[in-house]
Amino acid sequence: MTSPHFSSGDLIADRRADYARMFAESGEFAEAAEVMEQALEQMPSWAAGWFRLAEYAEKSGRKEAAAAALEKVVVLDPTDIFGAGLKLAVLGAAETPATPPSPYVERLFDDYASRFDAALVKKLDYTVPQTLAHLVRSHAGEDARFSLVCDIGCGTGLFGVEFRARADRLEGFDLSGGMLAKAGEKAVYDHLAQADLSLPAKESGLFAAAPEARADLVSAADVLMYLGDLGEVFPTAARVSKPGGLFAFSVEDGGDGDAPLLRSSLRYAHPEAFIRRRLAENGFDLVVVEKSVIRQDAGQPVHGLLFLARRQG
Repeated sequence: MTSPHFSSGDLIADRRADYARMFAESGEFAEAAEVMEQALEQMPSWAAGWFRLAEYAEKSGRKEAAAAALEKVVVLDPTDIFGAGLKLAVLGAAETPATPPSPYVERLFDDYASRFDAALVKKLDYTVPQTLAHLVRSHAGEDARFSLVCDIGCGTGLFGVEFRARADRLEGFDLSGGMLAKAGEKAVYDHLAQADLSLPAKESGLFAAAPEARADLVSAADVLMYLGDLGEVFPTAARVSKPGGLFAFSVEDGGDGDAPLLRSSLRYAHPEAFIRRRLAENGFDLVVVEKSVIRQDAGQPVHGLLFLARRQG
C-alpha cells in the first residue's frame, strides 16, 4: 500500500494496513477488517483505507459495515477515484449511476496499462479486437480500405494493430494517459489523444483539433461497458462519422432487459434492445449483431455482443 492512492502518509497506519492485507491474503477477512479499523483510528481521513475496509467487511459477510465504509469514502473523496459509488450500487445501498466517475476509470486503466495486454490476451482469452475487425471485414469486404478509422477507447491499441493495414489514417482516443502511452509504443496510430467519452461531444476532446463527420469507420472495442448508459458516446460517434460510415463496437450482453445493468465487476452490461434503441436515436442503421464470448472472468465466460452499424445520410 505504498502507492500515492493507497498510502495514508502515516507509518503506523500503513503498517497496520499491511498486516490487514496479509490477513486478507490468507482468507481471514474478519481479522483483516478488525486490523484495518485500527489503522483508520490512527488516520480517520484516509479514503483509500476506508475503501479497503469496505472490501474486507464485504468479504467477511458484513455488507452493512461495507456500505458504511464506502459512504465514508464518498465523503472523503468526492471525485470517487476508487469507484465507491459503483460499489454502493452493487451492494444495493445506492442508485446505479448513469455513468461511472471518470477519475475512477482513468485510474483503473492507468494502473492496468503496463500489464493490460498480457493479462487480457494471454490469461483471459480476450479476442474482441480480432473478432470485431473480422466482423467489419466480412461485411465491408476483405479488400476494403478506410480513409480514416477513429478508434475511441483505443486502450493499448489492440484494435489498431488489427486494422492498421486497412486504414489510410488511424486515430486513437482514450481517457487513460497510461493506455495511450502503451498504444504509442506500438507505432500504429497516426494520431493519439486523450478524450473523455462520458462528456458531451464538444467537451470530450475528440474534436479538439479536427473536424466533425470525418471518419468512415468508428471502432469501440470493449470500452462501452465503462460508459454506463451511453448517453454521450453514441451522439459523439454519430458526429465523428461520415454519412454512410460504419460504427463497430462491443458490449457485455445484458440479456433481455431494456436498460444497462451494473455487475459486481463494476462493468455495465447492455441488453441488445437497449443498444438498438440508442443506435436508432442517433441516426444509425444496424447492419449486424453477433453473440460472442469476449473474455474469461474468474474462470467463467463473459458473454458479449458485437455490433456493426451504418450512419444514415
